[in-house]
Amino acid sequence: MHPTLAGDLSRFPELLQSARDFAAREVAGLAERPVAAAGPAPARAPLPEDGAGGDAAIARFAERWAPGFSGSAGPRYLGFVTGGATPASVAGDWLTSAFDQNLSGAGGSWAADLERETVAWLRELFGLGEAHSGAFVTGATASNTVGLAIGREWLGERLGVDVSHAGAAALGPVDVLSGSPHSSVPKAMSVLGIGRDRLRRVPLLPGNREAVDVAALEAELARLEGRPAIVVANAGTVNTVDFDDLRAIAALKDRYDFWLHVDAAFGGFAALCPEYATLVDGLDAADSVCVDLHKWLNVPYDAAVQFTRRRDLQVKVFHNASPYLGLPAGEPDFLHLTPENSRRLRALPAWFSLVAYGRAGHREIVERNVALARRLGAGIDALPGLRLLAPVRLNVVCFTLAEDPTEDRIDALARAVAGSGEAYVTPTVYGGVAGLRAAFSNWRTSEADTERVLGVLAAASS
Repeated sequence: MHPTLAGDLSRFPELLQSARDFAAREVAGLAERPVAAAGPAPARAPLPEDGAGGDAAIARFAERWAPGFSGSAGPRYLGFVTGGATPASVAGDWLTSAFDQNLSGAGGSWAADLERETVAWLRELFGLGEAHSGAFVTGATASNTVGLAIGREWLGERLGVDVSHAGAAALGPVDVLSGSPHSSVPKAMSVLGIGRDRLRRVPLLPGNREAVDVAALEAELARLEGRPAIVVANAGTVNTVDFDDLRAIAALKDRYDFWLHVDAAFGGFAALCPEYATLVDGLDAADSVCVDLHKWLNVPYDAAVQFTRRRDLQVKVFHNASPYLGLPAGEPDFLHLTPENSRRLRALPAWFSLVAYGRAGHREIVERNVALARRLGAGIDALPGLRLLAPVRLNVVCFTLAEDPTEDRIDALARAVAGSGEAYVTPTVYGGVAGLRAAFSNWRTSEADTERVLGVLAAASS
């Protein structure tokens, strides 16, 4: 064994303690550190030849790189839809690395059963029935890709084509219908050989909505004259957290032949709260569902879950035929369910957070974030330099400059907010107007944080 490696092994507990102490200092100062990094990154260093040991690696990281990491785990990072990491989920994530389980197969470990237990808990959390099975993946993009891949195989089943063997080209043109699809949907269509150009955008409801017009969707399905299709419904759009009428869309399956995939990346968490649960009424009727967990569940990146009613087709798409991996009989190993063979135990941080805080704890995070988003929205509405682009429906505030909201001026506003170190928001375009989004999904965010964000927005827009 290399002597430096042997030395680290001999004092492994002390090395972990050093990492723990450094992490604890960083987390303790997270609420006050600059939310976005300023200045250029350091020049690239040469590859070390012999290495300096674990303690030196921690010290070098602390000196060269840590100062430029964002405060994305903190309470005023409102860009994208970014959660933090609850204390219990961080503990679970550290133990995931310590145990370093290979989730490609059972492998003499109970780890796969822990993942199945966690998936079952999440299924219950989101109001899905036992007909839905699931697996952990890296994020919403992977989850949407898996759901559409199973839908593609279902199209083959309907058309008498074995897509997993014959390829997507054997299907001929595929129709994917959606009102306000997330950008990961056309990306998935590209990966799956369906093609980005096969996305058919369906008209939305009037009145500044991002929800699909179900009557228009029915008309589009009727034009297919019986040819099966894929419908991507949204449970929480990115700009305004609008929800398609899932129950009404599912009812169309009585008359039309389509696979219903629901992108509930963060909107699915509405199911936790009695006040908002009606927004996801009908989610259980979906053929496949995407939910992202490093958003509102507040577990470390990267973690999401996918659900489907057709595990048989999922295995058909993703099974790995090799003698050393075993056949996907009975309860299939997870390597037969997702694109990855090598799989980290992503379920463990989620398991820790669910055990530690339960349904009630995570419901409180959702309800508090929604209340704070509405508080920020009301504050923005009262500022002379800003205006809302849409009502605050759940946890995202979509807004713009009151006058002359050009892309350049919006970019300058975003840079000013980030440069203050107080907050971070991301740009968007809504209804043809350049604007900004503030997304509340962090478990730490408080009223005081919201007031600080409002203060920097007022100063930057005046």
